[in-house]
Amino acid sequence: MIPLADNIPHRRFPIINWTIIVLNIFIFFFTLSLGKDAQGFVQIFGVIPYRFLNDFDSFELGTIFSSMFLHGGWAHIFSNMLALYIFGDNVEDRLGSFRYLLFYLLTGVAASLTHIYLNQNSVIPTIGASGAISGVMAAYLLLYPTAKVITVFPILFFPYIIELPAIVYTGVWFITQFFSGVLSIVADAQAFGGVAYWAHIGGFVAGVVLLPLLLVKKYKRKKYIDEYYPW
Repeated sequence: MIPLADNIPHRRFPIINWTIIVLNIFIFFFTLSLGKDAQGFVQIFGVIPYRFLNDFDSFELGTIFSSMFLHGGWAHIFSNMLALYIFGDNVEDRLGSFRYLLFYLLTGVAASLTHIYLNQNSVIPTIGASGAISGVMAAYLLLYPTAKVITVFPILFFPYIIELPAIVYTGVWFITQFFSGVLSIVADAQAFGGVAYWAHIGGFVAGVVLLPLLLVKKYKRKKYIDEYYPW
C-alpha cells in the first residue's frame, strides 16, 4: 500500500517536518556524490549493533542519530519521505514544532535500540528514517483514527486508488511489520528481506507511549482523539 494523501489539513506551516525532509534528501544526494566511498560512509555513520555494544563511545552513540538521515536507495528514501510528508505535518500541528522534533528523535532512538537489542551480533549497518516515521504513524493513528488515507493498492499489477480509514491503513501496516519481525526471529535472520522490521515496531510502540506524554494539557483534556482540531 502506497499512501498518496490524507484528508486532514494542517493549520500552520510544518517547519520541522519540512526541515527533516530536506535534510534527509540533502544527505542522500551527498551520499550518492561519494561514489565508491558511499559504502564506507554508511559503515561509519550507520548503526552497527555489534560495534555499538562492543566499542561503545560518544561517537557510537551519535550513530543512532546520524543513521536516521541515511538511506540506501531511491525507493528507500522516496517511501520514507512520502510517508513523513503525509503524516508528519498533522502530528507537528498537534504537538508543536519543538515537541514534534523531540518526539521524532526519541522514537528514532527507540527504534534503533530495539534493533540493537534483538540483533546484538549483527555487523550490518542499519540506516533510514523508518523507525522515527513509524512513531509518527502511531501518533497520527491516535490523533486522527477516523482520517482518510488515499492509497494506491496494487492488485495483479494494476494500481487501484482507494480511501482507507487511518486505523485500517496503519493497522494493516503494523500487523505486516509484526509478523515479518516474528518471521525474522524464527528464520534466525538479522534483517529479514533486508528490512529491520523490529526497528519499525520499536518506533511505533515508542510513538504510542510518548504521544500522551508530550501533548500539551489542553489536548490531553480532549483525550487527544478528535477528528480535526481541539477547538
